[in-house]
Amino acid sequence: MPESTVVMKEWQLALCPFVTLFVMASACAAEPIQTECGLVEGVENSAITVYKGIPFAQAPVGDLRWREPQPPLHWQGIRKADSFAPICPQTDPSVPGAPAEPTSEDCLYLNIWTPAHPAGAKLPVMVWIYGGGFSTGSASMPLYWGDRLALRGVLLVTVSYRVGAFGFMAHPELSRESPEHVSGNYGLLDQVAALRWVQRNIAAFGGDPRCVTIFGQSAGSCCVCLLMSSPAAKGLFQRVIAESGAAFPPLAAVPGADVILLKGAEEKGLEIQKKLGAASLAEMRRRPAAEILKASQNMPWMFLLDSQVVSREPYQVFSAGEQVDVPLLLGSNSDEGRPFLEGTTVKASSFRSDLSNTILANIPSSVLAHYPANSDEEAYASRAALERDVRFGWDAWTWARLQSTTGKSPVYYYHFAHVPPARPDSPWLRWGAGHWAELPYVFGHPDQAPGPWTDEDRALSEAIMGYWTNFAKNGNPNGPGLVHWPAFTPAQPQVLHFDSTIHVGGVANLDKLEALDRYFTEARKQPVAGR
Repeated sequence: MPESTVVMKEWQLALCPFVTLFVMASACAAEPIQTECGLVEGVENSAITVYKGIPFAQAPVGDLRWREPQPPLHWQGIRKADSFAPICPQTDPSVPGAPAEPTSEDCLYLNIWTPAHPAGAKLPVMVWIYGGGFSTGSASMPLYWGDRLALRGVLLVTVSYRVGAFGFMAHPELSRESPEHVSGNYGLLDQVAALRWVQRNIAAFGGDPRCVTIFGQSAGSCCVCLLMSSPAAKGLFQRVIAESGAAFPPLAAVPGADVILLKGAEEKGLEIQKKLGAASLAEMRRRPAAEILKASQNMPWMFLLDSQVVSREPYQVFSAGEQVDVPLLLGSNSDEGRPFLEGTTVKASSFRSDLSNTILANIPSSVLAHYPANSDEEAYASRAALERDVRFGWDAWTWARLQSTTGKSPVYYYHFAHVPPARPDSPWLRWGAGHWAELPYVFGHPDQAPGPWTDEDRALSEAIMGYWTNFAKNGNPNGPGLVHWPAFTPAQPQVLHFDSTIHVGGVANLDKLEALDRYFTEARKQPVAGR
């Protein structure tokens, strides 16, 4: 992901007052809670109690590296849940400018924010699955803290999962170890394990295990798409919120998609073994995490099709009406593609050839006709739009169409076009309503990021938090004081637009999405190497 030292420093400075106020609030130890493995003691701050660093699985180290998550160990006495656990090994923050955090393979923990509630309460539960391109991510960065959402009467959980080579590496020896003869997808298995922990334990914190919403952004949104497609996750959640990500494009249209198939993924694992100079899988498990990280550096990571978690492509699952059929709220942003062009020069004269080494390499001329490049300025706008539509826009539209056609549960579709404020020297100013732009509004933390935030921004955040938490409570985002959000249906494809105003309209950029859809429909008929 694009990074900026300026943004990093600005974001950290902006976070300081917020973090200080949170810590200096009248904090005291909360009444211990009994979990399946022992007592945990959180920290109570005014109307919110937070429990940090609760293990939902054993540390995936040593012989447990590249294995399914194992049940957590029991402990004696009271475990103080007053500090976040390290995040999984990675190189860069998953959100540009987010503060650096300590890393460790011992990272399978979750955090819980719960509002004050009467004994026996059954609060709706929202479980956050972070993004980061399957390579990075944090369950504890301040942007994702659940204090503001919890104040709206929900219990907020953030879960950690393995990323990069630790979470998604396949290998022939690993496949031979497995009863299902597959490997990889350990990060997805971590998410399933965390959701099962929630089912077994969340009632003790005041949560309702029968009213769980999973929600995520970017790769986290892709993960909730996969979980909605997976028999392994059935019964673990009752609502889905998906922000800017899914997994619907046909493999034949995606360059390098062979790594989604087991054979290609195993070859990638062998490449890492070769870089390590390791003689066997056992030796790879003995190597320090830093060596694994270095050997796999700059490798793109993705889920893979297996017989365990993701047995079929989500498009096939949804087309057959075999998805986990629950209410769905989803959408994407108007300028998603801009951050992906940071540091890239786009010229009209080389517009087509510059796509050759990117995810857009296979896009045909019939689609590119909708993205004109007659000047350098127009070429940049079209490249950003193409990145937006291929990576996020078409996925959201397709997901909404599939669920509203083959499912019985409602779909609520949004388009986020509000441009967050940014300082003149920040790259966020160039990104508009780009990737990540909605996150401060969703979590109620607009003032964390540097920029001249206004009452309009805060009001938008309040509205979005209202929609999200209403949906978690009722499977319907609507409520008093909010613009009515109609369900998306094939007959009435209505979208809620978050812009200078909140209003109902049609699908944004529909002509471009339809052109992509025609191409993807044909590509789906093509054979895929390695299958």
